[in-house]
Amino acid sequence: MLIPGCYRPYTQICPSSWLDPLDGSATAWISLWSVKYLQASFHPTDVSSSRRKSRKAHFSAPSSVRRKIMSSPLSKELRTKYSVRSLPIRKDDEVRIVRGKYKDREGKVTQVYRKKWVIHVDRVQRDKSNGASVPIGIHPSKVVITTIKLDKDRRATLDRKDRSKNVKPAGDVQMADVRLSPRFLQPDSRPSSELI
Repeated sequence: MLIPGCYRPYTQICPSSWLDPLDGSATAWISLWSVKYLQASFHPTDVSSSRRKSRKAHFSAPSSVRRKIMSSPLSKELRTKYSVRSLPIRKDDEVRIVRGKYKDREGKVTQVYRKKWVIHVDRVQRDKSNGASVPIGIHPSKVVITTIKLDKDRRATLDRKDRSKNVKPAGDVQMADVRLSPRFLQPDSRPSSELI
C-alpha cells in the first residue's frame, strides 16, 4: 500500500511487528514517533530547501511577486491606526529612510523600480561628473512608510490585513482527538523499546 505523497510503501515505514494483529493490514498501532515520521513523509514535494533554487526563484520572480516582496513596514502611528504591520510599497507613499547613508531623510516615493529591487525617494540623489543628478536606489525594507497613498484597492488591502478584525475570541482551548481509529484508544501493550 502506497501512502499519498510518499514514495515508500507503508510496510517499509513501519516494521511488520507494528501491523494490526487482527487482520494484518497496514492500519498499525502507530506510536507518537511514527505519526511524526509519517507527517514528515507527507511534506509537499514541490517545496525545495535548496539555496540555489531559492535564489533562482527570487531573482527571476515576475513583477507581481516582486510587488509583494518589496513591502515596507508602517510607522508606529500607522501600525496602531490600521493594525497592519507592512504593505507593498507604491508610488506617492511618503517614507522615512531608517538605514544607511541617507538615514532619517524623508520624502515621497517617485518610482518603484521592481527590476532592480529598489525604490527612488524624492531628493535622495547624487550629482554625476557631467552635472546631471541621478536618483539613488533604496531597498524597501530599509524605509518606513509614514503616509499611505490611499485608494480603493489600498483600503481593501488594509481591511483584509487588519489584525484587530481577525482576532479569534479568547476562550477555553479544546483538544481535538486526531487519532486514526478507535483502536488507538486502547493502551499500547508493546514494550517501550519497540515504540521508538
